[in-house]
Amino acid sequence: MDIRTTVERAQRLKQLHAEYKPLVLPTVWDVWSARTAAGAGFPALTVGSHPLADSRGADDHEGQTFEEVLAAVKPIIAAVDVPVSVDLEAGYGQKPADLIAGLIEVGGVGLNVEDTVHSDGGRVRTTQEHASYIAGLREAADDSGIPVWVNGRTDLFIHAEDASAVLDEAIERLRALQQAGADSVYPVGIQDDDDLLTAVTGAVSIPVNSTAHPAKHDLERFRRLGVGRITYGPLLQLALTDAMKNLLGPWAP
Repeated sequence: MDIRTTVERAQRLKQLHAEYKPLVLPTVWDVWSARTAAGAGFPALTVGSHPLADSRGADDHEGQTFEEVLAAVKPIIAAVDVPVSVDLEAGYGQKPADLIAGLIEVGGVGLNVEDTVHSDGGRVRTTQEHASYIAGLREAADDSGIPVWVNGRTDLFIHAEDASAVLDEAIERLRALQQAGADSVYPVGIQDDDDLLTAVTGAVSIPVNSTAHPAKHDLERFRRLGVGRITYGPLLQLALTDAMKNLLGPWAP
C-alpha cells in the first residue's frame, strides 16, 4: 500500500472517532470477515489477536511472532477500502519504533497495545512502564508523519479478583496513558458493569473502548454510558462459531 493511501486512512480513522459516539469497529481475522464487515457498511475495522490466532491454528497471547502477524494482516488490510487497526498484544518484544514501522509497512493505521507482557511470563507492566511504551508509540507515529491511532489497553480489571477494588489504580493508569499520547483507552473486562464503565468514561477525556458481544449487548446502552469506541474481541468469531454449529448440526452423521 502506498504511503499516501496509508496517511489518508489514518486521517479518516481519526475523523471517524470524532463523528461516531461510539465508533464500532468489528473485530475481523481474515479477508472474508473483513470484506463481509466492510460490505455491511462499517467504515473501519480492527484485526483481533485472538480470532486471528484461532484462524491460523496458533495460540493467542503472542503465540505468533510479530513478523507472522504482519504477514497475516497485510492481505486483510489490502482487501478493503476502509481504515484497519491491528491488535498487537503487548508488542511482541518489539521497540515502539519498530512496532510502528512494521504496522505502517503493511498499511495499518491503528493499533491496540496491552499491559500484560506475554513474552515475560504474563506479568503486568507498571503504570509508568506502560505509559512510557505508549509514549514511544506516539513519538514514533508522529515522527513517521502518519497519525496512527493508539489504543492503550489495560488488563488490571481482568487480573483482579474484585474488579471494583482496582478501579482507582485503573483510572490512574488510563489517565497516564492519555497523558502519554494514547488516542483512546481500553479497560478490558468491564463491559457488563455499568458503574465501572461510567466511572472510567468520566475519568478521561479521550474515547474509552469497550468489548461488546454483537448479539448480547446493546449499542444504545454503551452510548448512554459514555463509551466512545466498541470492538468485539473474540466475541464475533465465537458468535459465528455457535451459528455455524447450529446450521451444520442437522447435517451431522
